Amino acid sequence: MTIDHSDAILTRMMALHPKVIDLTLDRVWRLLDRLGNPQKQLPSVVHIAGTNGKGSTQAMIRAGLEAAEKRVHAYTSPHLARFHERIRLAGALISETELSQRLEDCYQTNGADPITYFEITTCAALKAMAECPADFTLLEVGLGGRLDATNVIAKPKLSIITPISIDHQQFLGTTRAAIAKEKAGIIKPKIPVVLGEQDSETFPVFKQAAENVNATLHLAELQEYQTDLLGHYQQQNINAAVALIQKSASFSVSDQHICRGLKNVRQNTGLRGRWEVLGNKPTIIADVAHNK
Repeated sequence: MTIDHSDAILTRMMALHPKVIDLTLDRVWRLLDRLGNPQKQLPSVVHIAGTNGKGSTQAMIRAGLEAAEKRVHAYTSPHLARFHERIRLAGALISETELSQRLEDCYQTNGADPITYFEITTCAALKAMAECPADFTLLEVGLGGRLDATNVIAKPKLSIITPISIDHQQFLGTTRAAIAKEKAGIIKPKIPVVLGEQDSETFPVFKQAAENVNATLHLAELQEYQTDLLGHYQQQNINAAVALIQKSASFSVSDQHICRGLKNVRQNTGLRGRWEVLGNKPTIIADVAHNK
């Protein structure tokens, strides 16, 4: 197997900070400023946080938009096989040439200053997306929300928060309410936010956070759509994704587009590892979920 040039750059980037995770936005703001603040030049942004279903929900939103012939950037993490999976430019995976160039630019611009792997690669993704024409940008939070490297968008078009579970307690807190408070950090003043299914411990946190900044809160409702993604939990993701698409007239996505996109979301978006049946003799199922 050949080694991509981008892999060598990514390996170098790992040495720029002694910690894999170190939640703060200072280093990100510094590098973005040196890069010309690409986060201010992105097409309409949808910001996606939560514990469970972020990747599936993003893929569903993208499938609906692309069914309506919209050009969509998408940023997700982590990847399954190759880093390139994290960045889609106008619907297509970033090329090796483009990725290597963006990573090298960020590496050289950052110099020897400390910055985590996720922070510098997020900056590279934002720079690549800012310079490629598209209609929408879907940004998936890496960890938490308030101090995540993606939380540099002042005015997204919409925000969406999927269900909350106990996860990354050492960074986000030991209760669902504490974790919800960190996720709520993506809620911006007067920007509508769509909530996926929440419980009695997390919903009040999001309700208060939205009220604090005068952001309209929309709740996902039961939707009757079919999808090629298996797992009953995907119905929750469908509810949230459809609610978000329906809440913005600027999306110009009809119910017919939503149906077409969702019906073949795995096929249309290349989403892998979500209760994916790989074989039947014996039955082999791949699933990336690390929560109940």
